[in-house]
Amino acid sequence: MARLLLGVSGGIAAYKALETARLAVKAGHAVRVIQSEASERFVGRPSFEAITGAPVLVSEWEPDPLRGAFPGEAVPERAPISHLALAQRADLYLIAPATANTLAKLAHGHADNLLTAAALAADCPLLVAPAMNDRMWRHPATQANIAALTERGVVVAAPGEGPLASHGEHGVGRLSEPAQLLAASEDLLAARSARPSWAGVRVLVTAGGTREPIDSVRFIGNHSSGRMGVALAAQALRRGAEVTLVGAHLSVAPPPAVRLIEVNTAAEMRAACAAEFPTCDVLLMAAAVADFRPAAPLAHKLKKTEISLPAAIALETTVDIITELAQSRRHDQVLVAFAAEHGEGAVAYGRKKLAAKGVDMVVVNDISRADIGFGASANEVVIVSGHGERRVPRAAKDEVADAVLDEVGQHREEAHGDARAHAGSTARD
Repeated sequence: MARLLLGVSGGIAAYKALETARLAVKAGHAVRVIQSEASERFVGRPSFEAITGAPVLVSEWEPDPLRGAFPGEAVPERAPISHLALAQRADLYLIAPATANTLAKLAHGHADNLLTAAALAADCPLLVAPAMNDRMWRHPATQANIAALTERGVVVAAPGEGPLASHGEHGVGRLSEPAQLLAASEDLLAARSARPSWAGVRVLVTAGGTREPIDSVRFIGNHSSGRMGVALAAQALRRGAEVTLVGAHLSVAPPPAVRLIEVNTAAEMRAACAAEFPTCDVLLMAAAVADFRPAAPLAHKLKKTEISLPAAIALETTVDIITELAQSRRHDQVLVAFAAEHGEGAVAYGRKKLAAKGVDMVVVNDISRADIGFGASANEVVIVSGHGERRVPRAAKDEVADAVLDEVGQHREEAHGDARAHAGSTARD
């Protein structure tokens, strides 16, 4: 069964977390619990420890007697960092109850206690179950935090309506019932395990935007944040792949388990990809690589007094990295290009690039739209391949990344099936 990490924040609904833990253990799951200090005012550690058979952690400064292991697992020989070990080993992280304060911390990336630090370190699905007064739940700040979490791929178990903790009050804000929380957790686990494992698959991802120097201070660049590439890396990692990310000026941090190679220019990205490509199985070229660069960049800062306006910067073209790599590809490698197009005709351009670049698919998105353009937390794409086109409606970039990886996985399965059939035919001949 699954390793379930349960985070309990400081609300009166914390008593329901005890029943959630009991039901999860009864269902055969291994459960570890992280409590916030405030939650101990409602439910003590001994209650959770009696149910789970494992120590409860509250502070990132206290040692974990099980050294990050879940019940039934061997205790590692060396002591890891507690919030990293539990979060990395968990198959699912459920925070129930999630108070308004905890939701705000999660939405803004705060890590001021063990519970929130573990959320940042978790590569597994995150399920949050809000519980609070109805006025707090309806407040625009809380709703904005929920929206931000949802866009990042966090699953929210919406609170129910009914009597609230304050005497005589009724409204939306009740924590979902323990049986509902366990069912939601198991649905997430089932959805994750339904996908074929990518264990042993080596994935190379590029992300971000290159910067081409004009002088020692100025550069030609673009608006790419790297969010889409980081989402691809994170989702590939969750499927069990070995992931290397070549990143140029990322505005978001990749998961700790991703091997990161930082670059600045198109030439540096080309060199990094050339070194990594021969050993990868899947290439996801999501970076916005400059098409042009200054032909003669200066080693010093160009002073205003050195030029007279209007001035021109001589440009030269850069190498199309994925087209170059495609010329030396193995037959079992899958190559995916990304095309940021502007306005009408985007898909038609994508189909031309599919043939011209020698890749297996092109992921096209329209950067003329502010809600899915550079830096946005959501995306909407069309995946163009030899089989046709698949439109992925606007969704969080994690979900779009999953759709792209589903297509890659299907392509790999079909290619391997064809290879097996060809081998069988050769053997019969």
